This record gives sequence, structure tokens and C-alpha cells, in this order.
Amino acid sequence: MDPRHFLRRLLAGALLAVMAVAGPVQAAEPRNVLVLGRISDDPKAHYEQLKPLLDYVVARMGDVGITEGRVLMARDAQQMQSYLRRGRVDWVTETAGGATLLESRAGALPLLLTERNGVSHYNTLYFARRDSGIQSLDDLRGRSIVFQNRQSTSAYFVPAAELLDRGMKLEILLSPRDQPEARSVGYLFARSELNMSSWVHKRLVAAGAMSNLDWDSDRRVPASFKRDFVIIGESAPFPRAIEMVRGDLDARVTARLREVLIEASADPAAADALRQFFSTTAFLPMDAGTRVELDVLRAGVARVVAEVE
Repeated sequence: MDPRHFLRRLLAGALLAVMAVAGPVQAAEPRNVLVLGRISDDPKAHYEQLKPLLDYVVARMGDVGITEGRVLMARDAQQMQSYLRRGRVDWVTETAGGATLLESRAGALPLLLTERNGVSHYNTLYFARRDSGIQSLDDLRGRSIVFQNRQSTSAYFVPAAELLDRGMKLEILLSPRDQPEARSVGYLFARSELNMSSWVHKRLVAAGAMSNLDWDSDRRVPASFKRDFVIIGESAPFPRAIEMVRGDLDARVTARLREVLIEASADPAAADALRQFFSTTAFLPMDAGTRVELDVLRAGVARVVAEVE
């Protein structure tokens, strides 16, 4: 066999093997399709929450060429960033902390502030047992704190950034029995707010951090626990949620999407879809104050990612 022919066959075989491992390349959606994305650990439940509002929006965007809507779930922030960069997702609903990551890593742009149950902003509360001797965040050196998960704005990014700003080093603990170094703060993830309040109440960890909305919920912080707790700190307010669009989305589509969402809260036909969309009560324009809050949050999230993760 001609050596050159053999080499071509060998290279072709190697290329096919690489393609088989990598899988097919996914192209961007057609321009008439609006794709709503969500980072989700429960795709079925979230699909049912997202699809009604997507249908409502698509029905009002024919004038900019949108005739179809699709929902695309991502398993984590990294996958969503990839979807945005490759043009597979157009619109994402995210927490404020997650939104800043999508902006810095995938070029997504903030579109609107999302108001849920009449609340557009919230903040983080830090709590400990009343008999722990902990009176402020500075008392957490050499102690432990529980967060919710790595995606939470109020129960991870904001408190972690605030502790770093106070000159404290954060180190992840192997278990609640593990102890941090004397000048560090050890942290763990409990996955749910009820677990967080339970761990503090049972003295498994010294303190916890969650949103003021979760603190006010008896399902997340039972009254029997709260009697034994004291609030030891409180963050500045920050946006509850942000609607994002990919940076290279057609400007006409972006403008029309923004217009439809702002008008939805005054349209009775949108009431049920908004309720299903995480109890949304309005989409609000991004004012100068909100942009400053996002800038501060962006810097904090970036520091947490760089120094803790």
C-alpha cells in the first residue's frame, strides 16, 4: 500500500475516533426560536415553571421573527456558560450572584430585575446560638459556618465575600467534627435552609448564613430553633434575581423581550404564567442603583471564586 494512502486512512480513523468521543457538535438554534435556559437539579419541575411564561412571551414576539420557544436545562453554571457562548441559550433567569458569573464568563448581559412575591431585593443574615458566645462576625475566627450550596447568592457568595473582606481565610471542612485553623473560618454546605438551621441548633457548626426571606420562614427556621438563635450580622441588600440575555442576541429580539416582560405584570393573561415562574410579580428596569449593587456583588463573587474555590 502507498505509504501516503495509509497515512491518510490512519488520520481519518483517528479523527473519527475523536468525534465519537466528543459527540456531535451542537449548532445554535434557528433564529426564529427563543431559548430560555435554567441551571437546574430538577429539570422536570423547572420545565413546568418556565414553559408557560415562555409561551406567553413567544406569542408576542412574532414581529421580530420569533415563532417558537424552547427550554434548555443546564446541570451547572459551567454548562450554562457554554450554552451562552455557543448561542444555544438566549435568555436565562438567575440569582444575582449567578448572573454576575454568566456576565463575566460568558458575556451575558443583565436585562431586567426580577421581583418575586413583591420583593425585588433581599439580604443575608448571619446567626448563631444565643449561648455560643458569638456576638459578631469577627468572633467566627477559628469557628465554623454553614452555607447552603455553591450556587446560592445569599447563602454562599455574599457571606463568603464578606468574611474575606474582613481578612478571614475560608477553608472547607471535611465534616462538622473537623476544626479550622485558629485564624480561619471553616465552612460546610448543608444543601437546604432547614438543614442549616438544624446544624446550628444542634451545635454541629457555630453559625449559619441565609437570606432574610428564608429566616422569616417557619419551615426553614422553626420557631423552636429561632428562640435559641441570635443574629450576629447583616449584609447590605442586593437584587433577588436577574433576567439575562446572551451578549450577541439580535438587538431587536432583546428590546422586544424586555418590553414584553415589563408589560406582563399589567396583563391579566400573564398572571398564571408569572405565578408559575417562581412567583414572579414584576420585571423591573435596571436602574443605576441596581447596577451599582451588581458591580459590588460581581467583585465579591470574583473574589470568592479566586480565593475559595
